[in-house]
Amino acid sequence: MAWCERILAAPIAREAQSDGRIRFWGTVPDFGGRIFRVVTLADGETVHNAFPDRDFKALLP
Repeated sequence: MAWCERILAAPIAREAQSDGRIRFWGTVPDFGGRIFRVVTLADGETVHNAFPDRDFKALLP
């Protein structure tokens, strides 16, 4: 949960989904610096899901 809180506090990217949920991305130094995606409900605080996101680079311009 601490990883999620860190990512929500200072995401490297944020994106709203069509269903109202919000995606946040951030690095987790304790997990080898990998990128994690945290998905919250529309309130931007309630965590719905969190997982390593290997495809994040594809989202960068």
